[in-house]
Amino acid sequence: MQRKNKRQIKSVDYGILLPVFLLSVIGMMSLYVALDKDGGMKNIVSQMMQQGLWYIIGAALIFVVMQFSPKVIWKLTPLGYVLGLGVMTALLFYYDATLATRTGSKNWFRIGSITFQPAELMKIAYILILSYIVTAHNMKTKVRTLKTDGMLILKLVIATIPVGILLKLQNDFGTMLVFIAILGGVFIMSGISWKIIVPVVITFTIFGVIILYLVTTDTGRELLYNVGFKSYQFARIDSWIDPFHDATGNSYQQAQALKAVGSGGVAGKGFNVSDVYVPVRESDMIFSVIAENFGFIGSCFVVFLYFILIYRMIRVCFDTNNEFFSYIATGVIMMILFHVFENIGANIGLLPLTGIPLPFISQGGSSLISNMIGVGLVMSMRYQYQPEEFGGMDFSTGDY
Repeated sequence: MQRKNKRQIKSVDYGILLPVFLLSVIGMMSLYVALDKDGGMKNIVSQMMQQGLWYIIGAALIFVVMQFSPKVIWKLTPLGYVLGLGVMTALLFYYDATLATRTGSKNWFRIGSITFQPAELMKIAYILILSYIVTAHNMKTKVRTLKTDGMLILKLVIATIPVGILLKLQNDFGTMLVFIAILGGVFIMSGISWKIIVPVVITFTIFGVIILYLVTTDTGRELLYNVGFKSYQFARIDSWIDPFHDATGNSYQQAQALKAVGSGGVAGKGFNVSDVYVPVRESDMIFSVIAENFGFIGSCFVVFLYFILIYRMIRVCFDTNNEFFSYIATGVIMMILFHVFENIGANIGLLPLTGIPLPFISQGGSSLISNMIGVGLVMSMRYQYQPEEFGGMDFSTGDY
């Protein structure tokens, strides 16, 4: 028993925990600055305590998820996917009307003073079901052909369609992009022939160029209006193309974020020094707080922490060499990477604003819990890894 405990302690990947911990500390510091400048002391205490509670719950979830064996996760995956779809369906009828009016998206539950976004947990369920599908397919496929690859793609599409429909009904385009990124990562890593991957990548590239052309022309915008695009989405694109074209109106948030980031300079103004007001900087625009307080050096440090986190996750995949968990790790990595890329890109003007939070740093419990569970799943790869036992696993049936 003592030997097993020592093995499990050594199996805890502190190389993953350390950047998550440091990012969480930076998150609390940045949240304090945002709240201190935008609200009273009572507001700071209550919201800081609430965010701290989310961090504690998230840390506990990492520990709990680490205890789940691959067999248990495998068996729970289909149930989790169905439950996730059920909760997202319920959201269509019981969404928070106040937030829907403010944000344009019907994607939040409200219980008293606490709001929760089910799509964040659905990301984890979606990662698991894609990993389940690919692993089961590969285990049952003796010889890979274009036909078998086509069947795999069909299975992935079938699992994605219900999620896409629900997100469309909730009018949550930003979250949809995260799911697309997860699907893309698993798709590329699934072993599908390059004869399929290359045309798909080219097609999506052409599609992206066409969309970009449409949103920048009057005729194109009229067409996009007819297929469901909203005015606020075009406003975000206009603010991205020219952040200062309406600096006191629609592009105010984007313009203020750029001012805050630029005013930080190389080393920043110092902790809790803020001369530029940025709307929603405690959440979507939290990176502007980091850049203003700690400058280019502090911003690079945050990016470096994400790099270390992703690197350590990739290392776990190579060290444990387990197919099912490798696809899970791929999905988690793509989820975190897209959040980081989109959030920081939006804050510095490289990408349009989509309301995507910065992992482990932005205020809010939904996204934080989702990311912490993702970290727990990746850490469980090493924690549960037993070389003498892994050779007998058969994930296609869930049997060992």
